[in-house]
Amino acid sequence: MADEILSPRELRRYSRQIMIPEIGTAGQENLKKSKVLVVGAGGLGCPVLQYLVAAGVGKVAIVEYDMVDETNLQRQILYGSDDVGKLKSIIAKNRLDHLNPLVETEIFNLRLDAANALRIIKDFDIVVDATDNIESRYIINDACVILNKPMVHGAIYKYEGQISVFNYNGGPTYRCYNPAVNEKEFRNPAPAQVGVTGVLPGITGTFMANEVIKIITGSGKVLSGQVLLFNIAENSFRLIHVKNNPENHNITNPGANQSAG
Repeated sequence: MADEILSPRELRRYSRQIMIPEIGTAGQENLKKSKVLVVGAGGLGCPVLQYLVAAGVGKVAIVEYDMVDETNLQRQILYGSDDVGKLKSIIAKNRLDHLNPLVETEIFNLRLDAANALRIIKDFDIVVDATDNIESRYIINDACVILNKPMVHGAIYKYEGQISVFNYNGGPTYRCYNPAVNEKEFRNPAPAQVGVTGVLPGITGTFMANEVIKIITGSGKVLSGQVLLFNIAENSFRLIHVKNNPENHNITNPGANQSAG
């Protein structure tokens, strides 16, 4: 019965979402039973975290080790001026607990790396890559492949955003989309180097949260095997296909240069 999983307060709080036929009570129950790990609580992670918590995902965990800097405030909307110099993980958790006390939040105040990725990721249903560097993306991808977890990915550059879901039901992995060569050859400029408009990570992160919700509720078409590319300066959107390379599923060591290319 629905009332055995969702309390009257939850049924009331999420009523507008439950009204959508493709979600319904069953979808909301699945949200409550789900556990999602968000790696990164910066420009992308902030909107992802807020919308997943607002939607009623049962447990949302944050992996973040950085402190709030004043230059973050233009786009990292979980933080305010009084938070400068404080740990993002703790500030984010406090904000999210206030946003929705019905959701369990957890923090890992550390950097996700090859040594701890499997241990941390294994207890979650979905992993969200809200990082800003190639090395972390390979580690997250590889751990998700080894543990058979879907990876919701987002990235931004100036006015451009991209979103995809990797390793979903045997679909393409991040290495299929971005094969590894010599990691030192990758040019992956951070916002401090090239700049970023403040709304872009908000738009991209919202799309990412939407993919998580679609996966959990079984509603809509999941962005597996495709990457959505958009440019908010030109108002352009396009989808590109990603070929699934079976050899990229034979991962044994997170972060190693194991791509078949």
